[in-house]
Amino acid sequence: MVSKNTQSRIDEILDVTEDHMRRGGFDAVSFRDIASAVGIKSSSVHYHFPHKSDLGKAVIERYAEEFIQALNSGDVAEDTVQVKIQRLGNAYVGALSDKGTICLGCILGAELSSLPADVSDAVQAFFDQLLAWTAAALGGDKDHLEQAEFIISSFQGAMVLSVTKKDPKILSRCADRLCNSYL
Repeated sequence: MVSKNTQSRIDEILDVTEDHMRRGGFDAVSFRDIASAVGIKSSSVHYHFPHKSDLGKAVIERYAEEFIQALNSGDVAEDTVQVKIQRLGNAYVGALSDKGTICLGCILGAELSSLPADVSDAVQAFFDQLLAWTAAALGGDKDHLEQAEFIISSFQGAMVLSVTKKDPKILSRCADRLCNSYL
């Protein structure tokens, strides 16, 4: 079992790494920079994450878990499709407003071909979970998977455009339009 102090330090390392990745991708991560930002030695980062791919995998897995948990929080059987899609939109808008940067899955997805295999697999697993959640929210069959792909693609693209244009309302308008299409 990991002590509370150790877990706190690991979380701090993951937070700083996520921030670096969201601002510059996987290549923006350096153990020396992470250690400096956390106020520890580089060897301490390596102690918890021996390789950069271990660190990258841990960051995307944590991000995926938190993102999917946020989608499921407050879930009740009576929720309409519109409510569920709104929850998804809120998660994207929240991810943008919290950090002011693009979704970690989006940035790493764009770099997929150059990522280490275990990080690439974790990014793909994030999108698989996200598509499965969205398809289930829509009803769960094959046609819903295609709709889920459209919805996730729309949110991802709107997020990129929002960051590029420095206008978070682009993403909000996309979320509203998608929700209204399920009235």
